[in-house]
Amino acid sequence: MKLSKICEKIKYECLQGSMEAEVRDIIYDSRKIAKETMFVCMVGAVTDGHKYIPDAVEKGASVIVVERDEEAAQIPDTITVLKVESARYALALMSAALFDYPAEKLITIGLTGTKGKTTTTYMIKNVLEAAGKKVGLIGTIGAMIGDEKIPSKNTTPESYELHRMFASMVEAGCEYAVMEVSSQGLKMDRTAGIMFDYGVFTNLSPDHIGPNEHKDFDDYLRCKSLLLKQCKVGIVNRDDEHFEKIIEGHTCSLETYGFSPEADLRAEDAKLVGGKGYLGISYHLKGLLDFHVEIDIPGKFSIYNSLTAIAICRHFKVSEENILKALKVAKVKGRIEMVKVSDDFTLMIDYAHNAMALESLLTTLKEYHPHRLVCLFGCGGNRSKLRRYEMGEVSGKLADLTIITSDNPRDEEPQAIIDDIKIGMAKTDGKYVEIPDRKEAIAYAIHHGEPGDIIVLAGKGHEDYQEIKGKKYPMDERVLIADILAGK
Repeated sequence: MKLSKICEKIKYECLQGSMEAEVRDIIYDSRKIAKETMFVCMVGAVTDGHKYIPDAVEKGASVIVVERDEEAAQIPDTITVLKVESARYALALMSAALFDYPAEKLITIGLTGTKGKTTTTYMIKNVLEAAGKKVGLIGTIGAMIGDEKIPSKNTTPESYELHRMFASMVEAGCEYAVMEVSSQGLKMDRTAGIMFDYGVFTNLSPDHIGPNEHKDFDDYLRCKSLLLKQCKVGIVNRDDEHFEKIIEGHTCSLETYGFSPEADLRAEDAKLVGGKGYLGISYHLKGLLDFHVEIDIPGKFSIYNSLTAIAICRHFKVSEENILKALKVAKVKGRIEMVKVSDDFTLMIDYAHNAMALESLLTTLKEYHPHRLVCLFGCGGNRSKLRRYEMGEVSGKLADLTIITSDNPRDEEPQAIIDDIKIGMAKTDGKYVEIPDRKEAIAYAIHHGEPGDIIVLAGKGHEDYQEIKGKKYPMDERVLIADILAGK
């Protein structure tokens, strides 16, 4: 593709060379540079792409994109050099052009918020597929294009990867793209240039604040809210305490959902439901739609997640029957994922891997008044000790029994991590057992399950490996459970 075509929507200065240069691909990772590629020098928190210019020259890049004039001095005049104000922003718009603007050929649905994004994207996908639509998905646990699953490093991939995924979705015949839009994705222009057909804001609480993330809560809120300036229709949780600030300066048409009487789509008469080995919730939907909803995922947040999915799918005239059918079977790997092991007690797998997530989960489950709430978890190695203390304290306060085990120890000794968790446990009078081997710990939980128990395997969620001393070993809790039940 001609460079001029790739750059048709960006502001740039051509410092040397020709806009007629041919470009086969856009590269932002210096290890992947090849002949007739464009190398974009992005400045990140960890490294500066400008220092890899000699590599780009040596490997035969035909175009180099820089942010600073002085960098051109080291580049031979046989190579075209463009200067842009922001390489990240330019990468997003150039990637869209390279793949022939695939997002414009899809109905795009972007979801942001602190919690609920992953579950809700899957719910939306389930409902649309129940109505016979073909849907692509991009999020925390990877991307799905048709039946193909693609691992992803970031919740919102880098802009080049994002447009490549959109292009694959178009090629696969998808009509819809549902994706999680992280605060980092918005802040770092990974979604720049995309006008989402629908933007969803689930909720907001302090998260991702610290080095290389957001300097404070206000910055986090500002970045999240950018989505409402980057979509045609915004769908926002009316109950969120930050609602007024979230919608400040929005440029989209606005719809709301929640329990609030002011919400356009609202839940009323919510009830906890349960059966043999499962937990759920039911409510009556009022406002823009009117019918009874029941889902086999516990907790008030499940109501919010389902309201979001319904609010979106209402626009595509999905039938009430298809909505209810899809929500009833909606399941996300590793997100309050119930695994049937007994009629007597309930066992679930969840990704809760920090104190806030664990507290939210255990508090929700206590509302079902279990005979015992049993929490099995470990903590990752090479991570903050504070997280270990906090998770130990949370489980000690809320669970009737804690089973402390191993997670991803990485370069640390599992026992040392367990000892740190016990420091937090010691602040409570919570009962615990420690079983370092995770399979043995899960077996203990299952074999000692009592009628009416709720047992939570927390921390691993969708992960299917255990990381020890720099190596990832296969370990899927679903497989472990099956082996335990089979006596292996």
